[in-house]
Amino acid sequence: MAEYKLLLPSMGEGVMEATIITWLFNEGDNVKEDDSVVEIATDKVDSDVPTPVSGKIVKILKQKDEVAKVGEAIAILEIEGEGSTTASEEVQTEVPAAAPDADTLKTIEEPLQAASNVEFSGDLYLSPLVKSIAQQENISESELKSIKGSGLEGRITKEDILAYVSNRGNQPVQQAAPAQTAAVKAPVSTPVSTVSTAAGDEIIPMDRMRKIIAENMVKAKQIAPHVTSFIETDVTNVVKWRNKHKDIFEKREGEKLTFMPIFVKAVVKAIQDFPMINVSINGENIIKKKNINIGMATALPDGNLIVPVIKNADQLSLSGLAKAINDLAYRARNKKLRPEDTQGATYTISNVGSFGNLMGTPIIPQPQVAILAIGAIVKKPAVLETKDGDVIAIRQLMFMSHSYDHRVVDGSLGGMMLKHVHDYLQNWDLNTEI
Repeated sequence: MAEYKLLLPSMGEGVMEATIITWLFNEGDNVKEDDSVVEIATDKVDSDVPTPVSGKIVKILKQKDEVAKVGEAIAILEIEGEGSTTASEEVQTEVPAAAPDADTLKTIEEPLQAASNVEFSGDLYLSPLVKSIAQQENISESELKSIKGSGLEGRITKEDILAYVSNRGNQPVQQAAPAQTAAVKAPVSTPVSTVSTAAGDEIIPMDRMRKIIAENMVKAKQIAPHVTSFIETDVTNVVKWRNKHKDIFEKREGEKLTFMPIFVKAVVKAIQDFPMINVSINGENIIKKKNINIGMATALPDGNLIVPVIKNADQLSLSGLAKAINDLAYRARNKKLRPEDTQGATYTISNVGSFGNLMGTPIIPQPQVAILAIGAIVKKPAVLETKDGDVIAIRQLMFMSHSYDHRVVDGSLGGMMLKHVHDYLQNWDLNTEI
């Protein structure tokens, strides 16, 4: 029998480590090729690691809540054959990764780049993520040495350092936090305040994803000055068209036809009309994105939120958009997304109407500069202009809210972009093919 080392797979550019959530098999269990053996968590998504070989798990090297680096052995399997081998010597266990664009790399690496002038000695092992947080929060090496790490061999994990930052409170820092962009110098972390509790109050610790969401939302509001425009749209034609095609489409494709592909198609066309909405800011430079990658805010069963990305949405037909959206939504709700599935968005849509909300004021996810919230479709009386005069009719109406970054998107651009989305939906061609 041979010994096989199962390595933590590559999970896309910029992802250097992952936390073990739970093992799906125990030591002594037999596994088959392609079986998912462990659930892991990165800063982006939770995912499973499959084994590329069949064998018996003889040793688990990384336990629950421990952090492993990409390429590090997490388990040893006993397989047929002689000698010792690893995943890299046979079939590399790898979560498929798409090469991210500059926008994605900026999102992942920017904190580390912004604070690269702060150095630590080699006495402490710090992952890139932990080091970037320490640099942003001006945590000295002596402070780091006082933190009791919960990782392997006492290493400091992201959870350890975030907990330290929370308990650190609002103590004065020695120097200003490095600017993430030329216009913003505020730290990412939320100020800590003391909250009193009463009898019967329940204290619920934030889970890992909620901490990430909280951090990203604070960061987004600190960086971008938000402006929101609103418009009400008559989507009667859209509703009629979908009602006509949804059963035929499901029978033909085995896929449900929701409103989201139509919304995405309208947004893509409006972005093509106003490409300066499809940009990011890098210091004093504006990066105009070539690809149109649409983020799709998706609520998860546990109440958290994730934003999978429809890559190159401008190159997909309505049918292709429907399939891509259904696939991403299904995998998001079943924890099957890969890290690259949540990277590289250049514009985001949030369907608050799915919760029965009429409208919302969405927060722009960094480093994008705009986001659209779509409200519930409601039947209302509306005034219609006809050749015989104005009439009142029952129409399907919907509010849309467009939040944009006022550093680079003025009211005219943000408003015209929203108006074009409105026009494409309100004038939807009932003869559109799918």
